[in-house]
Amino acid sequence: MTSPTDVIPAPRAVEGPRRGRVPLDGDTTLYADPGTETTQRWLRSTLGAAFGLPLPPGPEDRTGSVRLRLDGALEPEAYRLAVIAGRGVEIRGGSPAGVFWGAQTLRQLLGSDAFRRAPVRPGTPLGIAHQVIEDAPRFRWRGLMLDVARHFTPKDGVLRHLDLMAAHKLNVLHFHLTDDQGWRIEIEKYPRLTEIGAWRARTKFGHRASPLWEDKPHGGFYTQDDIREIVAYAAERHITVVPEIDVPGHSQAAIAAYPELGNTDVIDTTALSVWDTWGINPNVLAPTDNTLRFYEGVFEEVLELFPGEFVHVGGDECPKDQWRRSRAAQERIRGLGLRNEDELQAWFVRHFDSWLAARGRRLIGWDEILEGGLARGAAVSSWRGYAGGVAAARAGHDVVMCPEQQVYLDHRQDPGADEPVPIGYVRTLEDVYRFEPVPAQLTPDEARHVLGAQANVWTEVMEDQGRVDYQMFPRLAAFAEVAWSSLAAPKERDFADFERRMATHYGRLDALGVAYRPPSGPRPWQRRPGVLGRPIEGPPPNK
Repeated sequence: MTSPTDVIPAPRAVEGPRRGRVPLDGDTTLYADPGTETTQRWLRSTLGAAFGLPLPPGPEDRTGSVRLRLDGALEPEAYRLAVIAGRGVEIRGGSPAGVFWGAQTLRQLLGSDAFRRAPVRPGTPLGIAHQVIEDAPRFRWRGLMLDVARHFTPKDGVLRHLDLMAAHKLNVLHFHLTDDQGWRIEIEKYPRLTEIGAWRARTKFGHRASPLWEDKPHGGFYTQDDIREIVAYAAERHITVVPEIDVPGHSQAAIAAYPELGNTDVIDTTALSVWDTWGINPNVLAPTDNTLRFYEGVFEEVLELFPGEFVHVGGDECPKDQWRRSRAAQERIRGLGLRNEDELQAWFVRHFDSWLAARGRRLIGWDEILEGGLARGAAVSSWRGYAGGVAAARAGHDVVMCPEQQVYLDHRQDPGADEPVPIGYVRTLEDVYRFEPVPAQLTPDEARHVLGAQANVWTEVMEDQGRVDYQMFPRLAAFAEVAWSSLAAPKERDFADFERRMATHYGRLDALGVAYRPPSGPRPWQRRPGVLGRPIEGPPPNK
C-alpha cells in the first residue's frame, strides 16, 4: 500500500501511519450520508471494480465499514480521512465535493492497483494502515483548458480527461469548443455550424511554418446529448464545465458555415472554408446586428446545456484590418460614438457581458477583454502573463491565472533534440511546480480576486490522445499540487520530495494508461522526427 506521504496533491496535515490496519474485503460495507451519493457510486464503480469488492450498503456504526459523512464544521471542499484500526474508514467532508476529494485520497492510499478497471491480484489481502489526513484546497478554481477545436477529442476521450482531472482534484474543465479550425457543439437553430463548420479538408502537421500536411478530412462534434452526458459525468465528479464560444476573432469555421457573419463588404466570405492551418486568422466576425442576434441564438442553447456560473467568450487575438476596411464597421464605430476598432471590439464583448448578466450568468474571457472596460461581474483569464491578472484584480474583477509562459502545456518540457514538435519556452516539471498563481504585487484585498489557476492545453500539434497525454503529464500533476496544496514560496518548495512522490504516481498513471513523458525523455514512439516546431530559447518572461 501507499504511504500518505506519497499522495498527490500533498495534503495539508497527516497523522500516522501507525501500527494497525483496516482490512477491505468482501465483508466491508459502505455507509453514505444523504448528499454523498456521488461518492458512493464512484467508490463502487472504481474501487469495487479494481478489487472485486461489492461494498454493499451497511449501517453507519458497523465495525470495519467505510463511512461517508458530511460535516458542516469543515470548509466546503475540505475533508478529513480517518483510518482507525478496529473502527474502519471514515471520510468527512464540508460538502459533497469534500467527501469526493477524500475518496480520491483513499484511492491513492490503496496503491496503483486501485487505478485499474479489474482485479490484477485477486485474493491478495487488502488493507490500509491506521492514519488520519486533514486536507483542503488553496483555490476554488483548479482548472484545465482542453482545446478540442484544433484537434477533435471524441466524447469518450473527454470523459477520460474528466476522470484524470478528478484523480488530481481539479474541478473546472474549460471546454474550448469553437475556433477557426472547427466548431464542435451542435446548435439546433444553426445546423450548418456542424454540418460544415465541424470539418476541414486537411490539416497542417506541425507548426504553421511546417511544409507537412495531413491530407485527409478532420473533424467531429458533440451532439447536444453528448454535451449533456459530459456535463453530467463532470458533475458526478464535482467538476464544473465552462464552455468557450470564441468571439469576435477565431471564428472562420462559423463564417464558413454562415458567410453572412463575416465582413462581406471586404472579402468574399462565401469562398472561405474551415481553416486548415494555425496562427492568428484575419477573418473575424462582422460587428452587425445580424451577428449579435445569431450569437445570442447560439448562447441561448449553450446556457441550456451548461448550468454553471461562467460562460467563456474568448475575446482574444482579433485582428482589426477587415474592420478598418469595412464601410459597415466604420459606420458602426461612428454610430456608437467610438474612437477606433479596439473600442468596437470592447463594445462587442460588453454586449454579451450584459446579455449573460441579464440571464444570471457571468462572462469570462481572455485578458484582451480588459482593454475596453467590463461589467462588474465579468472575470478574466490572464494568459499573456501576470499583467492582465494584476490589472483585472486591481479593477475589482475576478481572475483565473493561466500565464502562457508558465502553464501552457503545449510548450515543450525539455530542450533536448528528441522533444516532439517543440513549441515555445522550455517548461519542465520543476518549472510548473514552482508556478505561483498570486502575483506578489497584489494587496491581500486584490489577491482575493484570484479565483485560482488553470493549465491550458492547445492542440495544434497534438494530433491524438497519446500526444495530448505526453504534453499534459506529468506536468499536470505538478500543476494540480500548485492549485490544491498550500505550498511554500516558489524558490522554497521541496521539489525533491515532489519527485519522490512522483515515483509512486507514475505507477498510478501507468495503471490508468496515460502516455506521459518519462523522466528519462520520450520513448521512441513518442518522438516526431522531422516535424517542425517553434522552440523559443532562453528563460520565459515573468511579468
